[in-house]
Amino acid sequence: MTSLMGGQVLAEEDAVCAQQAYSMGLRYQQQSAEAEALQRQSFALATYRLKEQIEEHGEDADLAIITDLDETVLDNSALLARDMAECHDYTRWDTWKHWEREGDPRLIPGAKAFLDYADEHGVAIFYLSDRYQENEADTIATLEALDLPQVSEDSVMLLGPPKAERRAKVVDEHTLVMQLGDSLHDFDGAFADADLAGQHALVKENAERFGQDWIVLPNAAYGDWSDAELTAWGVPLETE
Repeated sequence: MTSLMGGQVLAEEDAVCAQQAYSMGLRYQQQSAEAEALQRQSFALATYRLKEQIEEHGEDADLAIITDLDETVLDNSALLARDMAECHDYTRWDTWKHWEREGDPRLIPGAKAFLDYADEHGVAIFYLSDRYQENEADTIATLEALDLPQVSEDSVMLLGPPKAERRAKVVDEHTLVMQLGDSLHDFDGAFADADLAGQHALVKENAERFGQDWIVLPNAAYGDWSDAELTAWGVPLETE
């Protein structure tokens, strides 16, 4: 009986601590200088493209941008690292509400300078996120504490209607010239309805938009790809 119970405990520990498989991607996201370089590069490109749009439309145009929050403007990797260290699967999202209320995310490098540039040039900013609506006041307080511009109940659009519907509301009232996000469904609802193969096809169909009015930030910590099978070289392993 003891042996059986011991085997069961080991099996449970192995299953729970499979979350350690997240460590390489999370370490890249949080600690690598390359990730920071890509983030800064993304916002430098976004600033350049927004400058082009402002010049094309004129300073008095009613321009708007939409940005995602998590892993686009806000770095939540401290929560993910804590959960992984506790062998808890953070992709269950059952620790997220606590983080939204009491967590202290840091800014993604380059985000504030870009958003300040948009604000200084009269571009409306909308923060479109699937953070929980019940924590709206906490999210707004977090963004205000980070001194981000144009933070209000109107500009912070959280989980409720699908992102496509929230985007449509912005489009109805403004000239939308740019979207920023770390996940493809931050840009178009078609990505949310597609499997991984379909998402690859949609990326090809919309190739001209990336780096223009769609700016993608790197996120190696979580995404629709996380359970995908890897393609391996079919030759037997040899070492020398």
